[in-house]
Amino acid sequence: MAAAARPGEEAAGPEPEPGGSIRRYLARLGALLPLPGPDREGESGRRTELHLLFDQLISENCGPGAPGPTGAPSPQDVCALLVQACQLVHLNQEHLVNKVCQLIHHLLNRFQVVVDEQNLDFLLSYSISALKQCSSWTHTEILQALAALVYNNGPNCQKYLPDLLGKSGLLVQFSDPAQTDVELRRAAVHSMANLCLSVPGQPYLDESYRSLCFQTFLNVLQSSKTSDVDDITFCMLLQNALKGIQSLLNGGKMKLMQTDQLGSLLAVLKKCMFYGLPGLNVEMPAVLYPAALPQYDGRSPVKQEHSELSTIKQTGTRRKKSKGKQKRGQLGEELESDVGDGSIHGMDIFQLRSGDAQNNPSLNPWNRSVDAAYMPAGKDHLSCHPSWKRISSSESEYSDAEGGIQSKMRSYQAKVRQGALACFLSTIKSIEKKVLYGYWSAFVPDTPGIGSPQSVSLMTIALKDPSPKTRACALQVLSATLEGSKQFLSVAEDAHDHKRAFTPFSVTIASSIRELHRCLLLALVAESSSQTLTQIIKCLANLVSNAPYSRLKPGLLTRVWNQIKPYIRHKDVNVRVSSLTLLGAVVSAQAPSPEVQLLLQQPSSSGLSNSGTATPHRLSSSEWWRRAPPSQGEPTDNWESPSSEPCWLIRLCISTVVLPREDSYSDSDTSFPAGTVYEPSPVRLESLQVLALLVKGYFSVAQSYLLELGEVACKCMEETDPSIQLHGAKLLEELGTGIVQQHKLDSTIAVNQKVPVNLVVTFWTMMLNGPLPGALQNAQHPTLQTSACDALSSILPEAFSSLRDDRQILCITLLLGLNHSENPLVKAAAARALGVYVLFSCLRQDVMFVADTANAILNSLQDKSPNVRAKAAWSLGNLTDTLIVNMEMMGQSFQEEFSDLLLLKMLRSATEASKDKDKVKSNAVRALGNLLHFLQPYHIVNPRFSETIKESIQALISTVQSEATMKVRWNACYALGNVFKNPALPLGEAPWTAQAYNALTSVVKSCKNFKVRIKSAMALSIPTQRERYGTTEQFSQIWSALVIALQKSEDTEDFLEFKYSASLRTQICQALIHLLSLANSTDLPFIRKTIAENGAVIRSYVLQYMKSGVEEDEAGIHTNSQERDSMLKRAIEHICGIEELSEGKAKVVVTAYLEDILTNHVNSTEVTEA
Repeated sequence: MAAAARPGEEAAGPEPEPGGSIRRYLARLGALLPLPGPDREGESGRRTELHLLFDQLISENCGPGAPGPTGAPSPQDVCALLVQACQLVHLNQEHLVNKVCQLIHHLLNRFQVVVDEQNLDFLLSYSISALKQCSSWTHTEILQALAALVYNNGPNCQKYLPDLLGKSGLLVQFSDPAQTDVELRRAAVHSMANLCLSVPGQPYLDESYRSLCFQTFLNVLQSSKTSDVDDITFCMLLQNALKGIQSLLNGGKMKLMQTDQLGSLLAVLKKCMFYGLPGLNVEMPAVLYPAALPQYDGRSPVKQEHSELSTIKQTGTRRKKSKGKQKRGQLGEELESDVGDGSIHGMDIFQLRSGDAQNNPSLNPWNRSVDAAYMPAGKDHLSCHPSWKRISSSESEYSDAEGGIQSKMRSYQAKVRQGALACFLSTIKSIEKKVLYGYWSAFVPDTPGIGSPQSVSLMTIALKDPSPKTRACALQVLSATLEGSKQFLSVAEDAHDHKRAFTPFSVTIASSIRELHRCLLLALVAESSSQTLTQIIKCLANLVSNAPYSRLKPGLLTRVWNQIKPYIRHKDVNVRVSSLTLLGAVVSAQAPSPEVQLLLQQPSSSGLSNSGTATPHRLSSSEWWRRAPPSQGEPTDNWESPSSEPCWLIRLCISTVVLPREDSYSDSDTSFPAGTVYEPSPVRLESLQVLALLVKGYFSVAQSYLLELGEVACKCMEETDPSIQLHGAKLLEELGTGIVQQHKLDSTIAVNQKVPVNLVVTFWTMMLNGPLPGALQNAQHPTLQTSACDALSSILPEAFSSLRDDRQILCITLLLGLNHSENPLVKAAAARALGVYVLFSCLRQDVMFVADTANAILNSLQDKSPNVRAKAAWSLGNLTDTLIVNMEMMGQSFQEEFSDLLLLKMLRSATEASKDKDKVKSNAVRALGNLLHFLQPYHIVNPRFSETIKESIQALISTVQSEATMKVRWNACYALGNVFKNPALPLGEAPWTAQAYNALTSVVKSCKNFKVRIKSAMALSIPTQRERYGTTEQFSQIWSALVIALQKSEDTEDFLEFKYSASLRTQICQALIHLLSLANSTDLPFIRKTIAENGAVIRSYVLQYMKSGVEEDEAGIHTNSQERDSMLKRAIEHICGIEELSEGKAKVVVTAYLEDILTNHVNSTEVTEA
């Protein structure tokens, strides 16, 4: 109660300025400073005056009439007042000490003041002295003041930590489990938790203090409430301990490395997650231990659950209320249904006691009809929700009718559960996912066995907690657990039923995934709080993004799809956005999926007609925004659209993006401007993302809408919202990429199912006549320019050649111009696009275009941005591929037209780039190999070229021998192979010959990566003349290295390399036979020696090579059995011819050996055919 105003005091009125009241009290406190000398009467009067002043301060500034944010005093004034007050109160005046501590606690919390360092020193010192000297009845208030002082001030309290957190520290004593005063213990734990708060950029608590605090908090959470302890006080004690642990984890320094430490924490968190939840009494062990996760799964699934049962007619909305009300008395029976009024729990759908749902069709939620009548959306379906769903989701979370102490207690219990879940979320972020997944079964539901109770999990809270905020917290934790779980969940498999005596890990995880789908869809149907509904849908999206549906029984995605449809029309914008996110996850889940393909082709009205908030006219064929089919009036080469049924999702997304919003379900979007014509921007952006994902994963469905989607992209790029423009460009890029993929040479799509080229020309003409050139030139929006560049690079080459000349010139001019952009993102995208265009058949023979592109790429190769240089190097590699193609197709004419100066410049730039970072280097060495292959004899003898050629070859040799990434090294081996193809280079005579061969032979014998070995063996088999292999010694070294490599072809420490061992042996055998076909008489002695020592091993591998079927080697060369026979026969003829010139029978060893291999092979082939 506020104290009465003193006589003569002015009546309180409006403050003339913020903080005026505090300054007035500060002045009054200053007047009370004691005068020199003894004055007992004055001291007594001062004490009375201080009591009155403190009462007034607390009531005026912390009561109902306290000033709002605009009238708040400055932090300096508040700190000065508190210091002044403490200076006036001696520690022997315990009542005043108690009151001044109340003042500190109330003012700092009320005005959210963090005390500055100088004042903190005085106030902390005062508080610690008070704790040491004052009676125990004052300690609780002093500790509350201490908690307020140290809040967000931990780094400035370092010198007081020994007094507070030392072995006999005050907070350690007061928070001891033996402390009988729970309120005092709570205040001490509160202060300790506030000390643990981290401040960005400031040093954190030492390890010893962190460990002590952690153990203290853990002890609190592990303690049980005794009967003499007040429920609310105990709830507050738990909340403070949970906040303390969360602060330690969020500080980033606390690492839960020990299994016992993490297990103890997770055990108490699980216990607190269910604290006070009606109908539950969770008993937890002191420590949770992780399950051992297998590194590899044997993929031997067993029968996991009964097959789907027949659908029943009765739907959720037709249940009688009385049926549900009978369940209300069963709260204590192992988590059975706790609410009625036709709730989803009252319908017996969520049975946690037993596995009856698997045996009784009436209890299996998947057997219920999934039409719109079963799926509530909006206020018309409240009767389908549990009774707690009708409670307001405002901050109070409980209706006024419940009132009283019980309501307050339930609110505090809910905060404990929320604190435990928030702490769990911080724990997830502070440990590795592979560690977290060891505890998967403790927090994620699994299908219960017949007759077994279902263990409590995060989904128990999501389905049964009466607090919407707590349900949302549980879903956030589950979502964080699922995020990034793709690798862990990839072992799941239940696609086949096998009866075994045990349940494999793969089936256990599959069962868990299935149960997660079931529970989340139940929660979706039951939820009415929009905020929690959004979390459910986000959680479903995370599950869908990570689950391995190709290894699971089909049907899960269909259930998700059918139940989410009505929520696309939900009144809350966040629900609509998350619903679209979920649909995007479905269409990108291991696309293309046959199940999703069928869903996309469902009738457009399916699942939307009776949703209550749907707007059917938006999807009506008469009013829907759609042009005439592109085939009308245009030749389409007998094009047949693969999808005859309209895709409702494409139509929905297009409508959402381009049609005006409908207030019938958008009236709750108060956070968006009232005058906007379209749907809120997040809804439109998500629709565009869904379209892009759908085009990417299911182009065969989307291609029927090619021109319509093109118009959507155009419309978006014409808008002023940069995000909408960007997503329009992304959609255009996906459309272009889809067309290109469809027209690739290796595409298996029938010609009449592909988008005809003339339609693609129409499409790109529309783009280039529309906003695309403007987007490319929009320097104020570089991200849009980047996306527009990527989109322009996705044009179909055949369509580009059919565009009008001015459109072709426009594309090239824009890209060459953007290659000089100052923005690295734009410059990188332009460099990459030029690298795509230089491969177009209609452009690559244009010497001027190739030269212009080369100059532009070389410019980008000098850029300071590593990303720009990486893209430029990739484009340079493509450009040099073009040079080789032109050389092979056009001959010397193109080589003579191409500038020698530019060629030299390219060679030097590529050599320099080969010393750059690996992302640049991998393509720089590819370009070097092509350029050295492209050189003509007159280039090689030109003095200007000779030194550069040596440096280039040396760069390749160094890269092969380097410790660079494997991709760089195999590209370097491949490049050396290209160098060997140029007959004009003095291979075999030049000093670098030995270095090149030594590098390749070293790699083929010892490199850990088999793909690098394959490329080096391939390079060693390229020279076509014996002279190019150098001296007899060099030839022998190469032969010996290949034989050793063949013997080591199965030796590897990396399991993943085994899949390349067969290809490696194939390539080595080809190289050995190739060397035999070129060997001369001086090489034979060493070959004979090798055969004598290792003949049996070589024979077995060569026979295996001869018998293998048609294969494509790493160079893309197909070799069949007949070609292999011919290669061996040519080698035998060559060796035989040499040996005939020699004398003595001993010298026909090699021929006899080879003929024996061939005979063996022929005989085994005849036996096989017979």
